[in-house]
Amino acid sequence: MFDLFTYGFVVRGMEAGVIVALIAPLIGIFLVLRRYSLIADTLAHASLAGVALGFLLNINPIISALGVTVASSLGIERLRNTKHVYGESALALFLSGSLALATILLSLGKGFNSNLFNYLFGSIVTVTQADVYMILALAVIVAVAIACFYKELVYISFDEESARVSGIPVNRINMLLIVLSAFTIALAIPIIGVLLIAALIVIPVVTALQLRGSFTQTLLWAEIISVTSVLTGIVVSFYFDLSTGGTIVALMLAICLAIFSLKSRA
Repeated sequence: MFDLFTYGFVVRGMEAGVIVALIAPLIGIFLVLRRYSLIADTLAHASLAGVALGFLLNINPIISALGVTVASSLGIERLRNTKHVYGESALALFLSGSLALATILLSLGKGFNSNLFNYLFGSIVTVTQADVYMILALAVIVAVAIACFYKELVYISFDEESARVSGIPVNRINMLLIVLSAFTIALAIPIIGVLLIAALIVIPVVTALQLRGSFTQTLLWAEIISVTSVLTGIVVSFYFDLSTGGTIVALMLAICLAIFSLKSRA
């Protein structure tokens, strides 16, 4: 079994996977508690336009995806704050618009290819050492930002109006959260894939919430579920020649359904 560690791409995939698995629940818990889960899905689709732009301009798709996703996150939050459209409508506009843009860019770049398929569904084969360093750098930025504004994020997640009255700059913290979500989505693309990123951010947190623990306990359980699913998914996908992202998400769903089943019987 341990022969897989003799392959450099597997080791790089696991390194990147662990980083992504640790960061995703840190963002996911705030998005889920605030009922912002659809933002993750919208930004994930926006990142597809970034990946397509990267292929078209022949630059690293992670870098282009990061730029497009951050720009989209700022646009979504700005549009939501104008009060001219409802929050869900703003998400629908960006989701459909980004998919349309991605389709146009891909057609200009002569359509789909195997590399694009890897970015859509995730693949440890395409992860380079440079990608690992980039993912680590983005993860450090996200982790430091969360550590600096942890109390404010928790406060706003449970009682936004009270936080606003207390003098916390709620709009700025919301903007920070959605930008950090964009960073998280960009760093997760190589491992989990554009189409499955939202699942990595949301499912471990939703599963951990069923255990009815404190905020800290919920976050800890989400981290355990996330890391376990990612590492196991990489191993299973390697030996059975399966899509990395799909395998990871399937394992997460299996754990989620198992916990739901056990809780319903209790």
